[in-house]
Amino acid sequence: MIRKLKILLEMIKFEHTVFALPFALMGAFLAAGGLPALPVFGWIILAMVGARTSAMGFNRIVDRKFDQANPRTVDRALPAGAVRLGEAWLMVGLAAGLFFFACANLNRLTLLISPLALGLTFFYSLTKRFTWLCHLVLGCALAFSPFGGWLAVRGDFNGFPWALSVGVLFWVAGFDTVYGCLDADFDRAAGLFSLPARFGREWAFRLAVAFHLLAFGLFVVAGRQAGLHLVYYLGVTVTAVALFYQHLIVNPRDLSRIKMSFFTLNGLISLTLFIATGLDLYLYR
Repeated sequence: MIRKLKILLEMIKFEHTVFALPFALMGAFLAAGGLPALPVFGWIILAMVGARTSAMGFNRIVDRKFDQANPRTVDRALPAGAVRLGEAWLMVGLAAGLFFFACANLNRLTLLISPLALGLTFFYSLTKRFTWLCHLVLGCALAFSPFGGWLAVRGDFNGFPWALSVGVLFWVAGFDTVYGCLDADFDRAAGLFSLPARFGREWAFRLAVAFHLLAFGLFVVAGRQAGLHLVYYLGVTVTAVALFYQHLIVNPRDLSRIKMSFFTLNGLISLTLFIATGLDLYLYR
């Protein structure tokens, strides 16, 4: 059972929860003006874990035939036979149940909006079949993270710094476009859609840079909308350096360090912005 659980967690890349969870907590901290009530804090974490686990499990299920045909992904748990299809569906269902249960324990509006949030993450998994805008759809799905954290605390939309969610959208679209370069040739041959497959790696990287410049600008605007101070902007400065560095170490002709760019640096960005926000609220309010 423990071995099977490890395989399932590896299948969905559970550690990548670090991309969205800090932004959900960031939204909660902004809504509360500091640390939210501990029960709310706990339910937000459970909701995010449930949503991402369910969405990634669904992604692996619907993409299993493509994963089996792609040399880069043929060793994933489902195509390799390490996890049965029924087991994967069970995980998706249980995780979705955890997500809805956590939302129900937050407030009515959070519960009402939860099917839309989870449905959008499921929809993303299908978009590579018909549009090269799939990276932006993924960005929209993760943009719900800070918004959801805010709703969990406040129970309404009033005062939410919308630039934060739009910044998350373009940040995600940028790094997902770069990551999509790994499969550009396969996607093109398989009839799948992505920016790298449609426009080539060179133009995909240019678009990723544009997305990240937009994200940086929006994170600055979000700080002004939320009334944050110096510590937050120091965090945004670290974010800018991390964004620049990930484009420095990976390019269309050399993708060898893409795992560092994709996971390490983007995990650093989300954690940095969350910590900077928390410290700013603690020091200035």
